[in-house]
Amino acid sequence: MRSRTAWQALAQRPLRFLTSAWPWRALAYLVSGVAFGATALTVLLVLAVAGLVSLIVVVGAVILLAVALSGILVSRIERWRLRLVDLDPAPDPHRRPERPGVRSWLETRLREPATWRELGFTAVSSTALWWMDLLVLGFALGLPVLLMTSPVDDPGAWPWVVVGLCLLPAAPYTVTAWAGARAALTRLLLEPRDGEPGRQLNEIRASRARLVDAFDAERRRIERDLHDGAQQRLVSINVMLGMALLDAEPGSPVAERLALAQGELSSAVHELRELSRGVHPKALADHGLAAAVDNLTARSAVPVTVDVELPHRLPVAVESTGYFVVAEALANVTKHSRATAAEVYARVRADVLTLTIRDNGVGGADAAAGTGLVGLADRVAAADGRLRISSPVGGATLLHVELPCR
Repeated sequence: MRSRTAWQALAQRPLRFLTSAWPWRALAYLVSGVAFGATALTVLLVLAVAGLVSLIVVVGAVILLAVALSGILVSRIERWRLRLVDLDPAPDPHRRPERPGVRSWLETRLREPATWRELGFTAVSSTALWWMDLLVLGFALGLPVLLMTSPVDDPGAWPWVVVGLCLLPAAPYTVTAWAGARAALTRLLLEPRDGEPGRQLNEIRASRARLVDAFDAERRRIERDLHDGAQQRLVSINVMLGMALLDAEPGSPVAERLALAQGELSSAVHELRELSRGVHPKALADHGLAAAVDNLTARSAVPVTVDVELPHRLPVAVESTGYFVVAEALANVTKHSRATAAEVYARVRADVLTLTIRDNGVGGADAAAGTGLVGLADRVAAADGRLRISSPVGGATLLHVELPCR
């Protein structure tokens, strides 16, 4: 399972951890923390002094207000930096102002507890955290380098080279451990509290994901019931009609009615199979996304080139979402694009399924035109994925989807 945080990365096997990007990500997190913390402290001190000195005029109050609201900008940058060592994004706790304009924005922000919590975090980060980042970097990297270069000034200090060489292999673990601890503290201080919009948004996303999972489970149940129940019963009836047709006198009215009934029943079985595939294809449940896409494209009215290479079975929700993305995209190609060829490409990289569907049609795909793109975007968003579309009028249409597989 892929690590989502720096602390999780530390639990990996030593060789895998050392050859991964996590030590470098942790190093970038601490180095950028030192640079950003020192810059923020300098700027805020200058603004605070300038505001106090000029407090007798209106401009001083404006500067001090900017200092009070500085936590919003600092925290936003910290949430962005947090992605270096914690892949799950930290939600923004601020709500949107009720009215447009600067005054409404200021009133909303000054009344929010999150604004003052972020100001407190800014004070802690500017006065303490970046100093600790610098201390850890100095101990983990600066000290070993200093010991290893000590014989340059004093040839008799060569034993310290051995000490430095012994300390250096521990540097990736020290740096990553502190980066993980600092990230956990940052998330704890900046995470939305109960009742704040960010937490409510997380709950909405989780609820939407649960609904999608429940719908997928229900679709699979319906598919099993259709396949194992009604479809098998109709096939049995079709066989019995065939046996009755053999016993009937050829050319008689009874034989004609039996043949007609058998034909209608065969059409019903075929339609039921198509319906069953649309609800939840059996190939998807039994063999995975690659096989299901092959079956889907084989039935497409437009020739489709398939390039799908998946290293293993993906989570059920990801496979289901990916399949219906391809199905809806190819349906749009057939109905609206006037294309003569299409391509389906799929790969898994860094635990993200990337799907690309391209055609050589006339373009101009519009979500408002009823092409199913809105529902497709909602389904992808419910899986915490991203959907991008390029469809210039008169040109090819490209649908690009990214679905996390964690």
